[in-house]
Amino acid sequence: MSIDWGLVAEWAIKSVISCVVLLTGFAYMTFAERKVAALFQTRLGPNRVGPFGFLQPAADGIKLLFKEELIPAGADRFIFVLAPIITVIPAFIILAVVPWGPIVDIPCCAITIPGLGTTIGQQIFTIHGLGITDSNVAILYILSVASIAVYGIVLAGWSSDNKYAMLGGIRSSAQMISYELTLGLSLVGPLMLAGSMSMKDIVDAQAHVWYIFLQPVAAVLFYIASLAEVNRAPFDMPEAEQELTAGYHTEYSGMKFSLFFMAEYIKMIGVSAIFVSLFLGGWRGPLAETVPLLGLVYFFGKIVLSLFFMIWLRSTHPRLRYDRLMALGWKVLLPIALANVLVTAAALLDRTLFIIVVSVLVVIVAGIFAAQYRRAAQRVRARQAAQAARLASAAH
Repeated sequence: MSIDWGLVAEWAIKSVISCVVLLTGFAYMTFAERKVAALFQTRLGPNRVGPFGFLQPAADGIKLLFKEELIPAGADRFIFVLAPIITVIPAFIILAVVPWGPIVDIPCCAITIPGLGTTIGQQIFTIHGLGITDSNVAILYILSVASIAVYGIVLAGWSSDNKYAMLGGIRSSAQMISYELTLGLSLVGPLMLAGSMSMKDIVDAQAHVWYIFLQPVAAVLFYIASLAEVNRAPFDMPEAEQELTAGYHTEYSGMKFSLFFMAEYIKMIGVSAIFVSLFLGGWRGPLAETVPLLGLVYFFGKIVLSLFFMIWLRSTHPRLRYDRLMALGWKVLLPIALANVLVTAAALLDRTLFIIVVSVLVVIVAGIFAAQYRRAAQRVRARQAAQAARLASAAH
């Protein structure tokens, strides 16, 4: 079987570009978060290194590069070093199946590889879609890659020989596994509407209307579950500086710590890109098909808006209590995600079935609210009776 060197070269070039974009995005996401948080808190933020503080990420990177790295005496050295690598690799590869823009044909003179005699110039510059690749199981790929990150965090906490790090790892495993269920179910709606698991097909299916208008519940569920998956506030329980002194990465320093830091911010970019592709039309917008560069502008512009919202949320919303975080995932988000899948399937199959399913769900929700109201009223009456008994006892 002959090797298509043009296709291999195209994949290599796209992979390098993707890594460079993600690394640059990580560096300046840290800068953007500090600037936006300063804006919310009426501060200046970083403004010393370079014009307007624009070189602050470079200064931070140099500092971490030369910072001393320590490994605890009781730590499992191999796992301790491996854990940050396991955490950061999925962040880089999860965007392999996300399209950045439409197919672009850029003609170029032929190039011959010495010794192989293969003309690859035309193949390299006829870009088969602005994205690394397209897969007919892209949704499964995203879910499988996203689930790998939990291993890095859990192993980091376990291998550190530190009880605070261990608690952070345990919290992370429970939180991420719980919210992965909601994350997976929230993807089923767009998948059923498009009739395909290919991200390219899902983006193409939104040529007339974005899925955020057809699947608003799924969009909200996906966004909330994504925040929990990347451990962003208000779901940053695995870190919880006030309680666990940074949690799973308490014992990490230098470049090993920066890998965890890098993974979080790159995953923010990754889940934003996936959200944009699933619910906001991806690269689609006015004139995007005729002017491909506009598709890139639309795509990255939507990602920037999503990242701004994540920073805004962190700056304004307090961290959830852990029991409430788990209750939200299992008792609220998961049932809503299941109901959304049922309603979407019924709507696609038959209008009568859709009305029946919606009616049954309304009755169930009304029953749940009635039971909650009854329990709340009973608790209030019990407190009032106890207070009246205390007052009567004091009077005697």
